[in-house]
Amino acid sequence: MVKTTFEFLKLQLSGSADAKIHPLKKSNEQIFLMYMKSLCDGDKIQQLVVKPFFEMHSTEEYSYYLQSLADFKDFKGNDAALQDIFHGAVAVILPNQVIMLDLKTQTNKEVLDASVETTIHGPQKALSENLEVNINLIRQRYHSSSLMLELMGEIGYKSKVQIALIYDESLIKKEVLEEIRKKIKNLDRSVIQTAGQLMRNFTKRKTLFPTYLVTERPDRIAYNLALGKFVIVLQGTPFVLIGPAVFYDFLSSMEDLYMPYWITKFLVTIRYIGLFISTLLPAVYVGVTSYNPELFRIQLALTIAGSRATVPFPSYLEVLFMLLMMELLVEASIRLPKAIGPTATTVGGLILGTAATEAGLVSSIMIIIVSAVAISNFVIPINEMGFAMRNVKYVLLFFASISGLIGVIVGLIGLLFYLVNINSLGEPYLKAFYSERTRGKQV
Repeated sequence: MVKTTFEFLKLQLSGSADAKIHPLKKSNEQIFLMYMKSLCDGDKIQQLVVKPFFEMHSTEEYSYYLQSLADFKDFKGNDAALQDIFHGAVAVILPNQVIMLDLKTQTNKEVLDASVETTIHGPQKALSENLEVNINLIRQRYHSSSLMLELMGEIGYKSKVQIALIYDESLIKKEVLEEIRKKIKNLDRSVIQTAGQLMRNFTKRKTLFPTYLVTERPDRIAYNLALGKFVIVLQGTPFVLIGPAVFYDFLSSMEDLYMPYWITKFLVTIRYIGLFISTLLPAVYVGVTSYNPELFRIQLALTIAGSRATVPFPSYLEVLFMLLMMELLVEASIRLPKAIGPTATTVGGLILGTAATEAGLVSSIMIIIVSAVAISNFVIPINEMGFAMRNVKYVLLFFASISGLIGVIVGLIGLLFYLVNINSLGEPYLKAFYSERTRGKQV
């Protein structure tokens, strides 16, 4: 059996330049080490495997020594051994035995600063790209014997990314737990590398709104675990997936827990005002200027009419043109190098807005509206919801261009119906909040 395993691994690894088949020989004893040089820690191999072989008197004694190491892994067959090697294991081929040692090198253990969900008073550190480090960070913030960790194996039959499921056994609903286990088990994709990609594969319906929360903050993870939710951690990404998630979750920031009560309520109110401005303002502008100008005071109606006197396009084309320019500037700021991105997009926006106004292509009030929409859109704490609302405003703009404010109202009613029909693992999407379910306590 050992010879068969050796020949199988040798055949599979012989084509890779970083594959090592390293013989060790002393007197009449010989063994082989088989591993990927790019994945394994060379110092550990030398200290834990190579050096002890020449110091011990027999292969049997050496075998007992290897099995006593904390890095020892059970040999589960040729295919499993090959996958272990591709994950950083070393196969030690003894005369009558195959021993696997997990000696992978860790290159991404650094804990990163929070760069997406920043806070003023809250913790400043985010997660790492290493699965073990992330689990350690979560357990440091959630000291409970009911916190369960399930290693769910690997996902992606090409990428083979390790995945872990974390939850509080005393709080999570059993049906939610069974449903997410089933979703993980039924994943059928070749490459999965990020939490966002995992969320997309979990959502069978092509819904516009996110039904899982993607976060990089350990404090948000601990907070949601205490609410009876689960957390999915992936190897190789500093973001995790949290569910179930309702609409309220995407408008809440961890800063809400660290500020005084009335300041928190004010900030939450500001977020919802920003949500309505970014979604409704372009559609309402088109509806009022094109269909219902009598809603304005006379002075304001004349001011808007005067600013649009030189504009050769109807209001909906004017709004659509400026919104698309804004979207292009946002995308450019993301794609450009960090050293020049903010400067280039700021200067580009100023020049574009000034030139368009002076050329008579858009009205001056249109610049104010687009700026208000752009600012309000970034008030939403979670990016996935911000992207969804950026799409919704174009749908409402379409209805407003057809039938004015009546179209806006119809669009809002349709949006409400759509949101009511969404659920996240059985939880209604428009649920007011997700509270802790044990003994009536609030987090």
